[in-house]
Amino acid sequence: MKELVGGGPKKVLYTLQTVRRIGLKNSAKALSAKNTCKACGLGMGGQQGGMTNERGEFPSVCNKSVQAQSTDIQPPLPPELFRHSLAELRELTPKELEHAGRLGNPIYKAAGEQHYREVDWDWALEHAAQRFRACAPERSFFYSSGRSSNEAGFMLQLLARLYGTNNVNNCSYYCHQATSVGLGSTIGTGTATVELADLSGCDLVFVIGANPASNHPRFIHQLKNCRDRGGEVVVINPAREPGLVKFAVPKSPASMIAGGTEIASAYLQPHIGGDIALFKGIAKALLAAGAEDRAFIDQHCEHGDAFAADIAATTWADIEAACGVARADIERVAGLYARANAAVFAWGMGMTHHQFGAQNVEYIANLALLRGMVGRRYAGLLPLRGHSNVQGIGTIGVKPVLAEAVFAAMEKTLGASLPRQPGMDTLACLEAAHQGAVDCACLVGGNLYSATPDAAWAGQALERIGFKLYLTTTLNQSHLQGVDGGEALVLPVCARDEEPQSTTQESMFNYVRLSDGGIQRLDNARSEVAILAELAARILPEAPVDCRRFADHDTLREAIAATVPGMQQLRDIGVAKAEFHVRGRLMHRPEFGTNSGRAAFQVHPIPRPREDDYPLLLASVRSEGQFNSIIYEESDSYRYGAGRDAVLLSPEDIQRLGLAAGQRVDVVSANGRLAGVSVQPFDLPPGNMLAYYPEANVLCQRRVDPRSRTPNFKSVPVRIEV
Repeated sequence: MKELVGGGPKKVLYTLQTVRRIGLKNSAKALSAKNTCKACGLGMGGQQGGMTNERGEFPSVCNKSVQAQSTDIQPPLPPELFRHSLAELRELTPKELEHAGRLGNPIYKAAGEQHYREVDWDWALEHAAQRFRACAPERSFFYSSGRSSNEAGFMLQLLARLYGTNNVNNCSYYCHQATSVGLGSTIGTGTATVELADLSGCDLVFVIGANPASNHPRFIHQLKNCRDRGGEVVVINPAREPGLVKFAVPKSPASMIAGGTEIASAYLQPHIGGDIALFKGIAKALLAAGAEDRAFIDQHCEHGDAFAADIAATTWADIEAACGVARADIERVAGLYARANAAVFAWGMGMTHHQFGAQNVEYIANLALLRGMVGRRYAGLLPLRGHSNVQGIGTIGVKPVLAEAVFAAMEKTLGASLPRQPGMDTLACLEAAHQGAVDCACLVGGNLYSATPDAAWAGQALERIGFKLYLTTTLNQSHLQGVDGGEALVLPVCARDEEPQSTTQESMFNYVRLSDGGIQRLDNARSEVAILAELAARILPEAPVDCRRFADHDTLREAIAATVPGMQQLRDIGVAKAEFHVRGRLMHRPEFGTNSGRAAFQVHPIPRPREDDYPLLLASVRSEGQFNSIIYEESDSYRYGAGRDAVLLSPEDIQRLGLAAGQRVDVVSANGRLAGVSVQPFDLPPGNMLAYYPEANVLCQRRVDPRSRTPNFKSVPVRIEV
């Protein structure tokens, strides 16, 4: 009998241990209050209760939910901590820093100094305002992570644009921006076409380039339910992740007693970067079998003939060589798809983190269109979003490019003129900083240093920004790296369930929830909205807009409802408590948002990411014990206890290279060196390697998908040196 790795009693015990550490009373209050979960975008909580999802299913809680709460329910950092220099603080691991405590008071580090010191709020806000008033708007940028609320995000972009810049961006440019581009070109939308209820009626789910056992555990419940109904789950991932093979679902007694539920009914392991070749193979098998939905293609699609011609011209030999999967295995999966009545395609950053990320997403959409699996109930496209409100942050305008109609609506609502010059995306802002073209930055949440490829370069770019303003709950590497020379001011903010006014968040299913907030843990933390509104008033005392009035969340929601398409119901959500789907997003009918009104097949050649001098392809991955760049545990329980200094290789490669398990080696790319890492065997195709993010960022070049500007974290050519 195989050892159970995914879920099971170990996860239950881990959760109980975490609850004991932070206190049962605190845990129960945090998890049961009417606030949206702070972890992944799958979503739970809101007005139906903290452990209830948008279908009303209870309990919908997971290890990630508890982990996310664990660092919020901490006492404030002691003032004595700041007697230590930056160099000393940098000796703390990311886990130690995250668990050291909450930031309780504003802290400031002057230019050239090596220590932070606590300061009072009025001084902090006035100092930040002075720095931004002295800065040319085009030499600034504003950034938000996906944990902020819709209200805070709208206030941030409002501040930036009233200030005079469109350099306003968010973490989606490092994750799913390629999804937005790839879906926009094929079906005319940038988000999921399905709601959570659609997963209750599908009979096939593709899970592509994602590891929900670690990153979206509640999604595993939906996969189990599909298998229980007699449906199929096809996993496409270079790594054979144990939690996607078999998972003991804690909320299911039968699954726990049986020692786990079989999740994947088929598991294909293409080479890293070989997905388009694999998708072409599935399409080739479908077309050869006559399994395409010809009526749907003729009535609702364009460029179908060009797509079919390209597939016909692509040989099986080329497909097998590029993806590393045998024709027979591809045809078996194509057969499962051909027999499915309703299929959902779900994918993660294993698809988007490539120089051809948008193309990967387009080919997923191509497969869905080929059988008419878009524009109907129980079938469609589902990007698996990470941060709990990363989709909402984009919806309400935290991005460098807004539609002209949105600009016009904002100007009419505000009675103010806004800048029209193009804004820069996230990496472009850092590139400008590296060139000495940025003087001020406002960073709301997140960990921009650790999230950026080419770690040494990222530190240099941040170092060259003269004044950096951070809004955060806990300290992380961004507050310690790239701050030696310039000024850094870090402000403590309320966690979501501590907000003094209600806030809203949007799930990956386009569903907007209302969080009540109201829990008080720290005496001196403030609401992000209140901070940004006050900062705007101080920076822009002559602005035609009374910025302080936007400290009221209902006033902000009125402005959002009046300017952002599909968000009209947000206006009254604070009173009506009526949560809703963003209007016009779900596709239960074949009505597409492209210029022609028809879905568009896209055609691209098979990518060739390998390089002769670097024969292995590396993908950076998250562990079970982390969320994005936040490290909760140092070892990965879902990958046999691998440490954060591990690189995972196939047993064949370990033998071929004359290595041994546990041996220390260096991994080298054209960009950098990851030194002294431990070789660990894992079920991967030969020629491929995994290493942990953000440690592996030192290897990742600043290569980007040219259309989405998403960095290439997942197909990095490397070699091993002993």
